[in-house]
Amino acid sequence: MSLEVIDRHREALFEFLWCPVCGHEIFSHIPFEGVFCKNCNTQVILRESREDRGYEEAVLACFDTDSTWNLHVDEKLRRDLPDGSARVKILGAPGAYKVDWWSPAPGDDWQPVERGEFDDVDEPADISHLA
Repeated sequence: MSLEVIDRHREALFEFLWCPVCGHEIFSHIPFEGVFCKNCNTQVILRESREDRGYEEAVLACFDTDSTWNLHVDEKLRRDLPDGSARVKILGAPGAYKVDWWSPAPGDDWQPVERGEFDDVDEPADISHLA
């Protein structure tokens, strides 16, 4: 008897994802702990969506800021999530993913940080050593 390994979420999906708190695109997988943004430590949990509308993949990426570093430091280039969490539904296939919706919906109160939004902005030197 052997165990069948099922690759439920492709590497291409993580190449498409970005962190809505800091805008970085690199995630770290810590076995038995979860997947976290390498820059700010926001946790992301992937769940299969109940409906796929005919797309090859339909995934809910759930972001949680309970583990995020230094959200209280105003100068850090991060934007908190409403009530500490947000979800995004991703539809498509490797190389052709798209965002279907965010929950809560972006509006006047909240906008997810766009991919690389803070890449051209330097943090003040006196706080840059903070994670």
